[in-house]
Amino acid sequence: MLTLVTGAGGFLGGAVARLLLARGDAVRSFSRSAYPALTALGVEQHAGDLADPDAVARAVRGCDAVVHTAAKAGVWGPEHEYFQANVLGTRNVLAACRKHGDRTLVYTSSPSVVAGHHDLNGVDESVPYPQHYLAAYPRTKAQAEREVLAANGPDLATVALRPHLIWGPGDPHLVPRLLARAGRIRRVGDGSNRIDTTYVENAAAAHLLALDRLRPGAACAGRAYFIAQGEPLPLWDFVNRVLALAGLPPVRRSIPAGCAYALGAAAEVVYRVLRLPGEPPMTRFVAHELSSSHWFDLSAARRDLGYRPAVSMEEGLQRLGEWLRAASP
Repeated sequence: MLTLVTGAGGFLGGAVARLLLARGDAVRSFSRSAYPALTALGVEQHAGDLADPDAVARAVRGCDAVVHTAAKAGVWGPEHEYFQANVLGTRNVLAACRKHGDRTLVYTSSPSVVAGHHDLNGVDESVPYPQHYLAAYPRTKAQAEREVLAANGPDLATVALRPHLIWGPGDPHLVPRLLARAGRIRRVGDGSNRIDTTYVENAAAAHLLALDRLRPGAACAGRAYFIAQGEPLPLWDFVNRVLALAGLPPVRRSIPAGCAYALGAAAEVVYRVLRLPGEPPMTRFVAHELSSSHWFDLSAARRDLGYRPAVSMEEGLQRLGEWLRAASP
């Protein structure tokens, strides 16, 4: 079986590619540039931009299935860049699948597509999309997810997975972001909000489970699924445990949630009006994410995909600590 993995040079996409290779599948990647590590693994690489329909079509041609993990992530940036990568890019993947007769597409979405202004305490997939979003990333990912699920039919089976806060050894996003801000992080709110996260191998395994079960008319076809550890805990407990693994002090100072939200709104205005480079020190989306609960009912993923996190939170943290120690100078 030849599977195209978009974004195979990234954190999650790379983990998906390695699992596919480990079980004997052939893997083709589609990324902006070539990665020597993928070449060493035997991955056939196609370089290109998701916004280029011809490049996407060439990568899809001849594949049996597509796992679409590539996206523009982040909490700040021009709306058109998020739209081009997340919406237009996904449309090009869908068009290429239809053109070349691919029958299965596993799409990597995000729980942020249902993040509005309220806590998400143990919600399942029936929770609706909000009317308004606080950032371009969840807004464009939600639009792309809707279009992927709407494309499901007798000729192309689609499914959307929503892994939450992926982390683990090699993490280039969440963990480095925490470590880089150590000493400057403030607890937002009273600290009682709980979250669930996803160890990277569990997130990748969920994609293979979906890939193996997905076909026209399957129970998972045309549906979205939350993916996580199934071990919700207070957000700041998780943050402090990660900091401790790197030998850094815990977060001790705090700021009221309302103040953080107001500061985020003000910072967004300043950065937009003055066209400042980089990312504001706080945004409304970050303030909400840091002060609200977001953990999920995984019953549907267990039932339809057979999803069971193989790596527990404790084991994952142990592996992360070993990686951090090995990476430290």
